[in-house]
Amino acid sequence: MTDVSTGVLHTLFHSDQGGHEQVVLCQDRKSGLKAVIAIHSTALGPALGGTRFYPYANEEEAVADALNLARGMSYKNAMAGLDHGGGKAVIIGDPDRDKTEELLLAYGRFVASLGGRYVTACDVGTYVADMDVVARECRWTTGRSPENGGAGDSSVLTAYGVYRGMRASAQHLWGDPSLRGRTVGIAGVGKVGRHLVEHLLEEGAEVVITDVRQEAVRGIADQHPAVGVAADTDALIRIEGLDIYAPCALGGALNDASVPVLTAQVVCGAANNQLAHPGVEKDLADRGILYAPDYVVNAGGVIQVADELHGFDFERCRAKAAKIFDTTLAIFARAKEDGIPPAAAADRIAEQRMHEAVTAGGH
Repeated sequence: MTDVSTGVLHTLFHSDQGGHEQVVLCQDRKSGLKAVIAIHSTALGPALGGTRFYPYANEEEAVADALNLARGMSYKNAMAGLDHGGGKAVIIGDPDRDKTEELLLAYGRFVASLGGRYVTACDVGTYVADMDVVARECRWTTGRSPENGGAGDSSVLTAYGVYRGMRASAQHLWGDPSLRGRTVGIAGVGKVGRHLVEHLLEEGAEVVITDVRQEAVRGIADQHPAVGVAADTDALIRIEGLDIYAPCALGGALNDASVPVLTAQVVCGAANNQLAHPGVEKDLADRGILYAPDYVVNAGGVIQVADELHGFDFERCRAKAAKIFDTTLAIFARAKEDGIPPAAAADRIAEQRMHEAVTAGGH
């Protein structure tokens, strides 16, 4: 008998990282679709989370990512005050090479087959135009274009929420929310990072960027000559005088290699799952580095796509995203009160909201 003690089934049913309600493996041979839809919780309402299109090394890696991301969405949606549980989907493949209309339509049919238990949206490797295609087969699709009744690009409010989280971090640590004169290092200036650069420059912050895609760096540098450029993330996190580090690319940025050399006093970024493994949040706290939990500060996008289900209103969403400032401060206060890192405090608050929903009858 195959040993699955370290595999997906063990993670799903026996580990602290599990607890998911449902995992769906999707395959459409004709279009080449291979996807995983993970529903972590529907305690607060239908699971809501994006679709990631990524060239995973293997299927196990894809499933593990879907499970982690779905769990993160439960906590993110709970902390954002949304009536949604957490879910996430991943499509296995290179979006530049494998993404086709036929494949997206097939994916849409799989999401539709869940009957509204999972609502999908954009994530890494998928865009508004892709959601317009998915929506042709599935009404439980958000992040569509304004022409198709959607809210458009959710990265605008994601960046705004991260910016509000940074101001809350500054308020907590330095007694003043202003970022004027502060040096902020941004790793990843894609969909969200480039909007974050604009907010920071507008307030008078000093900004240093890096990205694995040189064209993304050039685009920012050409538009804003005052922005500094670091060779790579390793160089960025070692810059002397760095006040805030904003990981805005893929997850796992805070790990055993990066945390010991990080010069910033605050970490506040848009990337999901920034903590590479349990215990990293304590390593940050031990070094006196204030960590603004990723799923709290990057919730602007999910606030936007959730609103789309009720008739999108940008100003209403922006007002909700602005409250990320207060939520972040409340987490720091709870962390201090309980004597735990902010990430653990955020988890406690989110778990309490989900638990209360279940005991009250839930969904």
